[in-house]
Amino acid sequence: MAYTAALNTAYNYYLSTYSKYTKGSSQFDTHKKSELRNIYNSIVKLNKESPLSIFDSTKDTREFAIDLKESARSLKNTIASLGGLDNDSLLDKKIAFSSNEDFVTAEYIGQVNGSTEVPSFTIEVESLASPQVNVGAYLPDENSALPADTYSFDLNINDLNYEFQFAVHENESNYDLQNRLSRLINNADVGLKSDIIMDEEGASALRITSVATGLPEGKKCLFSISDIHTSKKAGAVSYLGIDYMARNASNASYLLNGEQRTSSSNTLTIDKTYEITLKNTRTTEGETATIGLKTDVESLTDNVSALADAYNTFIKDTSSYLEKQPKSGRLVSEMKGVVSLYANELDAVGLSLDQNGEIKIDEDALKQSALENDAKENFHSVKDFANSLIRKTDQISIDPMHYAISKIVAYKNPGKNFAPPYITSVYSGMLFNSYC
Repeated sequence: MAYTAALNTAYNYYLSTYSKYTKGSSQFDTHKKSELRNIYNSIVKLNKESPLSIFDSTKDTREFAIDLKESARSLKNTIASLGGLDNDSLLDKKIAFSSNEDFVTAEYIGQVNGSTEVPSFTIEVESLASPQVNVGAYLPDENSALPADTYSFDLNINDLNYEFQFAVHENESNYDLQNRLSRLINNADVGLKSDIIMDEEGASALRITSVATGLPEGKKCLFSISDIHTSKKAGAVSYLGIDYMARNASNASYLLNGEQRTSSSNTLTIDKTYEITLKNTRTTEGETATIGLKTDVESLTDNVSALADAYNTFIKDTSSYLEKQPKSGRLVSEMKGVVSLYANELDAVGLSLDQNGEIKIDEDALKQSALENDAKENFHSVKDFANSLIRKTDQISIDPMHYAISKIVAYKNPGKNFAPPYITSVYSGMLFNSYC
């Protein structure tokens, strides 16, 4: 458990520091034992056959390696989200629609090939779920009136208590103190976010907002701040005014097919079929949005478009490193090679490759192909293309250092080599070296 926690902490630090892919994990990042065993066997084979190399250890290479690995993971997860990784269900995801996406958005989360009919419904949003907001006192831009000392306050949130300790320095301005406390709260990651707001006269106040929305039954607030029984010097809470609740949390209120409902979040699921996100409230009474499923033709074309967009994003991200990481050009060429294997079949359904290696979509040709009687056969090649991308992303994820700057210093002895942990430890070693 301690090792896993340390690994997660190091990886999260590395990801947030060097990569733009900070969305975290998804349901497709969980694996069966058999899948993990296959990954392990692939790593062993890679270590056994790869030559010994010295890699560039600069920040640019670290950034490139983590971005490449996460970009490959993102591409694979996008493909998986379009129906799953099974060949029969690939690109078969049903697509939900909302008649007013400025009002409500919807995503289908039911079974890919569900045999039961999925009903449509109407939704009318009366109010959105909101977080709790505490706004402190507006203090002038001058030295703090708090005596220099070590202060603390207690925070209660989610039935947990935290103590925040901080020092007030001589001649420290109110703004600097508020700004330092704001960073302290944000970095603590306890379910709150904080910022500084200004009034017309230039005075500043500390604003603290809960990440969660909605108010659980029986609760008066989501969080509270006090320094009555704190361990260090008291007085900072009353001076800063951060115990003042400017707005309490509230639940969303909406009508589903005319039936009154509430939710503590603006994102909710309906019958394990739709994931609904409430965006805005009705402008007039009776204003509704209709939620339902697109036709199979529309769903198919949307899935193919999403596949092409994900591929193009990967190519753009990889190409952005061409100047600093010359070997990234090899990967772009390899990806072009994957597309070229299916060039004729893809062109027949409205997908073509441009000179930058990106896929261009002819919307009219794509829709026409989806309407033809042999549409299933026409799009079989697109599924084969998607499967090839999955295999390629697996290869990249296992060894992103293959495309980093390196010098080969020794080749393995043919027939007498063994499987050292060197190759994969280069990537993980950079992770821990940067964190520790």
